[in-house]
Amino acid sequence: MHRRRRTALTVSAATLAAAPLLAACGSQAHPGAAAVVDGDRIAVSTVQAQVADVRDAQGGSKQAAQSADQSGQLVRAKLHGIILDRVLDRASADAGVTVSRAEIQQMRQSAVAQYKGEKGLRAAVLQERWISPGQINAFLREQIQLTKLSQALGADPSTPAGTKILGDALTKASKALKVEVNPRYGTWNNKQIQLADYKAPWINQVTKPAQAAAEAGA
Repeated sequence: MHRRRRTALTVSAATLAAAPLLAACGSQAHPGAAAVVDGDRIAVSTVQAQVADVRDAQGGSKQAAQSADQSGQLVRAKLHGIILDRVLDRASADAGVTVSRAEIQQMRQSAVAQYKGEKGLRAAVLQERWISPGQINAFLREQIQLTKLSQALGADPSTPAGTKILGDALTKASKALKVEVNPRYGTWNNKQIQLADYKAPWINQVTKPAQAAAEAGA
């Protein structure tokens, strides 16, 4: 059961914190930016707000002490997640994939049932994936996107060939977005779809979405 829970709900996690200073992206400075994606700034304040939400939630959690030991990793975790969301949006748009509110609510209802209540769901994703209550729907949307994108591409994510097709689509989208990251946070790797030197479990997200959605009832 524990293994199934981890499979059913997967999202990016990160390592290493970064200080909010000016972003030097390419040859142009973007004051206050953690990254620039497709010409749009991802403000340091946006990343910090997500981090603050998680830390606030951790403060009321029974696992707060353990989570606090890992809180220094939150900054890069959240920045990675924000960039990944943009990449998924681009790849989904290219493939004509959309996600409705009804689909998100259906998957949330199934997840709530799986975790024996809203409280159980919130505790699980907070402890395992540093997702605050207010970030759960965005996370579920990401899972649905991955599932529908793989279907649109005719890619079976349980096979190496399917994983490659899906990975190539994400890489294409990532390159098109011209992701630039504040050097204090690292650099973005288009091929791996992650911050360099950051071992994000993105490959799990690519290979497991169909199974996750099936288990969660999406």
